[in-house]
Amino acid sequence: MEPDLFTAAAEERQEKDPSASPLAVRMRPRTLDEVVGQQHLLRPGSPLRRLVGEGGKGPAGPSSVILWGPPGTGKTTLAYVVSKATDKRFTELSAITAGVKEVRAVIDGARRSSGAYGKDTVLFLDEIHRFSKAQQDSLLPAVENRWVTLIAATTENPYFSVISPLLSRSLLLTLEPLTDDDLRGLLRRAVADERGLAGAVELPGDAEAHLLRIAGGDARRALTALEAGAGAALDKGEREITLATLEEAVDRAAVKYDRDGDQHYDVASALIKSIRGSDVDAALHYLARMIEAGEDPRFIARRLMISASEDIGLADPTALQTAVAAAQAVAMIGFPEARITLAQATVALALAPKSNAAYLAIDAALADVRAGLAGPVPRHLRDGHYQGARKMGHGEGYRYPHDLPGGIAAQQYAPDGVHGRRYYEPTRYGAEARYAEVAERVRARLRGEGAPDKP
Repeated sequence: MEPDLFTAAAEERQEKDPSASPLAVRMRPRTLDEVVGQQHLLRPGSPLRRLVGEGGKGPAGPSSVILWGPPGTGKTTLAYVVSKATDKRFTELSAITAGVKEVRAVIDGARRSSGAYGKDTVLFLDEIHRFSKAQQDSLLPAVENRWVTLIAATTENPYFSVISPLLSRSLLLTLEPLTDDDLRGLLRRAVADERGLAGAVELPGDAEAHLLRIAGGDARRALTALEAGAGAALDKGEREITLATLEEAVDRAAVKYDRDGDQHYDVASALIKSIRGSDVDAALHYLARMIEAGEDPRFIARRLMISASEDIGLADPTALQTAVAAAQAVAMIGFPEARITLAQATVALALAPKSNAAYLAIDAALADVRAGLAGPVPRHLRDGHYQGARKMGHGEGYRYPHDLPGGIAAQQYAPDGVHGRRYYEPTRYGAEARYAEVAERVRARLRGEGAPDKP
């Protein structure tokens, strides 16, 4: 980076008085080895290792990279580590405040530095998704000619927010939400480390668990809440951050919910049963508990997809489409915005007409198969296309439904052992009422009743 007089003075103050900086800033890793999580991006020979290390010269120089991940997963931290560890010139811009003019100034400076001193430049561009197409276009010559090595960070899906030419000239590195184990190690290090709280307070297990819940995989949020809790405890003259003190400090009650225990299944069960019972308000309550406790949004979305088929089915054929669309959206956007998508799907499913006919139908068919009622496929339905099949009578007597009025042929489809058995018993609720009428009419035609099926 190229700090001005005021930046340099601020950094000097922070070095003399660490408390002048937030805990999340003080605990930033100084090397890649101190980085929490994202180990899939930090293996030997990875682009980030090459940026920091001595290698990467000549035709196999380090590639520009785009870091994509939810907030608090370490995008800015990785860039900060590169800035401290690399022997390259490092410049930082934010797409919120910078424009084409600032980008061109950095590129011009990079070319001068390379020509005059042989020193390469790393440009960290935060929030690149906020750049317009024209602004992103201004980066292309510098990235393509390697006048700068770009590290761009985004929380938005780059396939939608970054122009294709820039994507093709960069490596896309996906950051994963930090696990509870990752955050637990970070919190304990922050409590003990001299740069952090230096052992001034203790963090009991229940308070630590609450921090993990409210963090939701976000390291910055976890450290910010820890600092607030530590400050509140010290103000009270306490050496321990109790759960009550932490709740007061972050103004967020600890939800009694263990993602690995009974509460996980109990609350998930209550959500689905409330949807099944059409109680939209209760369903939203349980959804809120799961979100507030830090439940994986993908788990919630999967439960909604199951409910759409198990409890709604053909009473509202759009319910499954809604649930699948919600799951796809959740995977793309993550929390906190995913809460809105999950709420929309939950409301739609809770208020939809209900039918478990498809669920009962497949289970009844499975029960017969498991009981040995499979039986041979009727001869006229067997494949008659391979050599010798016709000699065995395969396909003989098969009636092609498309050649008949109404597209239905009166012939046997099920094996003898289950011929005539009814698995699907549609309800008269919602759109399934139409399916009930169709099913009865078709079954009658298959039995040879009703309108003639001669061509």
